[in-house]
Amino acid sequence: MRGDYWRRVLDGGAEVPPERRLDDLTQELFEMLGDPDPDLRDSLAYTVLATWISEGVYDDLLTGLADGAAAGLRFRLGAEGDDSVFRRSFSALVLSEAVSRDNVAGAAGRDQVLKWGDLATGWYTRERDLRGFVPGKGWAHTVAHGADLLAQLARSAYFGLAELTVLLDVVGDRLLMPTEHRFAHGEDDRLAHAVMTILHRNVVPQTVLDPWVARLAAPLRDRGSGEWPTPWAGNTAAFLKALHLQLGVGVRGQDTPGDERLFAAPPNVRADLILTLLDALRSTAPWLYR
Repeated sequence: MRGDYWRRVLDGGAEVPPERRLDDLTQELFEMLGDPDPDLRDSLAYTVLATWISEGVYDDLLTGLADGAAAGLRFRLGAEGDDSVFRRSFSALVLSEAVSRDNVAGAAGRDQVLKWGDLATGWYTRERDLRGFVPGKGWAHTVAHGADLLAQLARSAYFGLAELTVLLDVVGDRLLMPTEHRFAHGEDDRLAHAVMTILHRNVVPQTVLDPWVARLAAPLRDRGSGEWPTPWAGNTAAFLKALHLQLGVGVRGQDTPGDERLFAAPPNVRADLILTLLDALRSTAPWLYR
């Protein structure tokens, strides 16, 4: 019955139902974000929340809404292989929508956005359940959803050199953390696009990027005596290749005036960073590349 109710809301143009309090509607939608049913979680709860956020329904309540989403990031954090991953991962998407709305409307302010950034990066480096698609239950996709959240934070005018450098370090931490999970659902591309968003800000200099790439590439040269590449090493190599490709080809942003400006020209560091990435990729497989 709950699904039928929210399908009627969407079919009616996603108008806020007048017969119920917005607080009660929001609480129900947040509960649905953790539902193992992908229709309730993704097609209904997330879609309604994202629509209402983008349309300004929560502008006067954006801080409270985003704080609620940030609290969802901590829900059973550290668990792996159970349904709690859905609440965390889709809370990240809702928080991403809230940050996106603040980027447009300035509804929250600097202190709040920086706080959400701290909570988001803390969750992302501590998340252990890295599953992409879960058979019978749909997308978990914590790595991809977290990358989307980092990309929205990178768009914020409140994020300068120090904050953007932290985001790069968080991407590095996520990639270099040992795991048995192999990227199989485009996570490398989503992470690379988040980094491209950082680069398009034209704030982070090459002097920061060179050691960041070196940090990612260094462990890939140490093959040891066991399985190679390890899952995490394979993920890191896939990310470096994806970033190199996106720098070479160019990427699009969202269909918004802000992103049209942000992605209008290649990043200033494009040429130098391509060379840095080429050197790193050659060094990880010297028997293969000239």
